[in-house]
Amino acid sequence: MKELIKKFCTKEIILYAIFGILTTLVNIVTFYILHSIFSIDENLSSNIGIILAVLFAYFTNRKLVFNSQANTFKEKLIEFGKFILGRLFTMIIESVGFYFLFNILQITYFDGLISKCTITIVVIILNFFISKFFAFKK
Repeated sequence: MKELIKKFCTKEIILYAIFGILTTLVNIVTFYILHSIFSIDENLSSNIGIILAVLFAYFTNRKLVFNSQANTFKEKLIEFGKFILGRLFTMIIESVGFYFLFNILQITYFDGLISKCTITIVVIILNFFISKFFAFKK
């Protein structure tokens, strides 16, 4: 059991989890501030929150989690493009996956929260591997 914990509790995974939580907070806090305090439309507030969260995730993952070695502007631009493509891919997976779980399999417990949480876990895992082996590949 100790070996299994050692294998999955690496510095990289722990940092990914910490910055993932912070990324989620950036998204939610941005939405709350824009919508509740500044009375900006909820959809626009949500989209701005998502954009800021993805940018936050890129910069924190780039250096602090995956220790990117991209140095030139071109290398960084390609890396950023790959990161965004990966996030777009998992956004599609999340949308289709939620639809499948909620509408087709009818996992509607707690107003769909079980379906949402299940597909979110899949997306988080996919995002980790896409970032590690595609976007920030050494």
